[in-house]
Amino acid sequence: MTGRIVILTGAGVSADSGLGTFRDAGGLWSQYDLSAVATPEGFARNPSLVQDFYNARRANMLEAAPNAAHHAIARLQETHPDVVLVTQNIDDLHERGGSQDVIHMHGELSRGLCAVCDARWDAPRVMRATHECPSCGAPRSTRPDVVWFGEMPYHMERIAEELAACDLFVAIGTSGEVYPAAGFVEEAAAIGAETLEINLDPSAPERFDRVIAGPAVEAVPTWVAEVLGA
Repeated sequence: MTGRIVILTGAGVSADSGLGTFRDAGGLWSQYDLSAVATPEGFARNPSLVQDFYNARRANMLEAAPNAAHHAIARLQETHPDVVLVTQNIDDLHERGGSQDVIHMHGELSRGLCAVCDARWDAPRVMRATHECPSCGAPRSTRPDVVWFGEMPYHMERIAEELAACDLFVAIGTSGEVYPAAGFVEEAAAIGAETLEINLDPSAPERFDRVIAGPAVEAVPTWVAEVLGA
């Protein structure tokens, strides 16, 4: 059995659940001015617009269901002795698919954050710009607990430690174009770990030891079965 596995997932793992990807044709980056809805400056200018954007995404997430890729990764975690799951996704489909201890490097849509006191809490289905922080009471300060452009991703120290100890690094459904996540494959390769990309359209096959092309909903269960010898 393969040793310690670190998995990084991106939007492609949730695409078959009906959640939009970012960089593909017709993805979120082509539909919205993300400088208006995914930056601290955009939130300061128009918090109501930002809240409406994430309310719509939260509603989409709550109506979606985990797909076969989420369930397969959870099965791998349950069966294999050492699997670490890092996701760039802000949805909760990994958790609802059965995964435990998911490292959300870009935050979670289901959580709220106070821009004043840094308190965090379970977000309601609908957040409003007029909502006060439940901890400090600051007005017009509550925002989704997600990492915006220009902000530092979460849990980077832990992720670096996990990459430094892995035997296999697997990138699933991610374009691999945005740092720091884009550098994870090099970090893993530098310590001698094997590297694998599973993606509908492989991003940079020359950077990985192995590439499996195909939709995550089909390719991930097949790969997990291979790892588990099923």
